[in-house]
Amino acid sequence: MTATASQPPQLARAISENDRYAAQFDRSSLPLPPGRKLAVLACMDARLTVEDALGLRTGDAHIIRNAGGLATDDAIRSLVIRQHLLGTEEVIVVEHTGCGMLTFEDEPVRQQIATATGTTVDLTFHSFRNLEENLAAQVERIRAHPWIKDVPVSGVIYEVESGRLRHIA
Repeated sequence: MTATASQPPQLARAISENDRYAAQFDRSSLPLPPGRKLAVLACMDARLTVEDALGLRTGDAHIIRNAGGLATDDAIRSLVIRQHLLGTEEVIVVEHTGCGMLTFEDEPVRQQIATATGTTVDLTFHSFRNLEENLAAQVERIRAHPWIKDVPVSGVIYEVESGRLRHIA
């Protein structure tokens, strides 16, 4: 596909970059199940490049990302699929220092969005106050789920200041 002037600028750039990527693409023979039998649940923060931080290559792991690296119902759904249908055998939850989820409370954000849009916001943002406690809670939620069994579930904090990982749970 070729980028056109009518496309939004970031889409045009992405398509242009994809042309370069596709020209040297050599991963068509990677198997569907991840090679390291690993699933990673991580925060969506742009400062966290999960593959680099964990030493992963394309095809090594399933990576699920959302705001906060939270074990939401949708993340759990993905973890259940990856375990029962795709054979992964371990989960690592990655949260990080300086997370935006530590900087707000749900209700004021709901009010702000309602004021800006004129629509009532029926959404839980799952902000949290303590990084270590939140990470432990996410790990425990995954471990306790009746459809995710007999796999190690670990939690680490990525330090955005140093690039180091701290094992917490």
